[in-house]
Amino acid sequence: MRTDEFDYELPEELIAQSPAEKRDQSRMMVLHRAGGDIEHRRFSDLPAYLAANDLLVLNDTRVIPARLFANKTREGTGGGKVEFLLLEELPCDTVPAEGLFTARWSALMRCRRRPKPGESVRLNDGETDLTLEEDLGEGKVVLRATGKRPFREAIAAVGIPPLPPYIHRKGATEEQRARDILRDQTIYAAHPGAVAAPTAGLHFTPEVFAALETKGVEKAFVTLHVGIGTFRPVTAENVEDHRMEEERWTLPAATADAIRRARAAGGRVVAVGSTSVRTLETAAAEQGEAFPREGAGRTGIFIRPPYEFRATDAMLTNFHLPKSTLIMMVSALAGKDLVLRAYREAVQERYRFYSYGDCMLIL
Repeated sequence: MRTDEFDYELPEELIAQSPAEKRDQSRMMVLHRAGGDIEHRRFSDLPAYLAANDLLVLNDTRVIPARLFANKTREGTGGGKVEFLLLEELPCDTVPAEGLFTARWSALMRCRRRPKPGESVRLNDGETDLTLEEDLGEGKVVLRATGKRPFREAIAAVGIPPLPPYIHRKGATEEQRARDILRDQTIYAAHPGAVAAPTAGLHFTPEVFAALETKGVEKAFVTLHVGIGTFRPVTAENVEDHRMEEERWTLPAATADAIRRARAAGGRVVAVGSTSVRTLETAAAEQGEAFPREGAGRTGIFIRPPYEFRATDAMLTNFHLPKSTLIMMVSALAGKDLVLRAYREAVQERYRFYSYGDCMLIL
């Protein structure tokens, strides 16, 4: 299957640069797979489309302020700037000197002259050194952080939300950055580790959850720490040649039990976002069951047509980039022709696209 089969025309002005004023007032396209019908609603109408015994599965990963800036400190480097995007914390068996803390992370590095392995730069908190342990190529490195406070505290102090490249924040005010920190996070985020938000969950509010609970709709959580793969385009000419970046996932026993209860009662498993889908389908595939058990691991699953879903009955998702792995996943669930027709209608109706944009409910 060719990658360009998943292309569509999107006017640049429809790429949302800021979130809706109120989370649950985003627009929601409702796509009915059975008859191909399309409805245009608000996200606050979600409870009208779910029923007692349905189960929402949400990704409770928490975005870390993973974009960091540092200054070269080695003599002769000219004090240039270095930018990092943290990807994943790694095991660290080094015992630091008394009064110091150390940590290891994989990261993407961008600068004019790349430091060599063994060279250090100074984080812009002024007290944390980042030593390049290994250069993995294609911009990816392994860093060792050493400082007078735990590295996660340094990240929290000086890190910036790693917004997608299509959201422009050059010259952003402190107020705008504070708003991004708040709104680029789901209200139920719990486990730090993601470099991007699971965006379908950004629309939920306490009021929507209360309305769903009143209807008898349960919710359960998985954790998938969204990695750099969410930003990587599909450059292969053929879809089958693309390889996904691996991400860490966890499916708790309580969620596995909730799935079994919902299915036994005739309810649907409604995955909130592609990350929840990947977690559910990875667990089901690895365990060889339609009712996934408790588990954890790493996944590079690439869901694309044709794909037989085991653990996902319906899906809530945002509108995705052309030729991306995400639009391919949605096409596997609802059919490529129907999805592309829905996207053309979304453009015509002036929906807002991508991370801060509107959403689609696939039933």
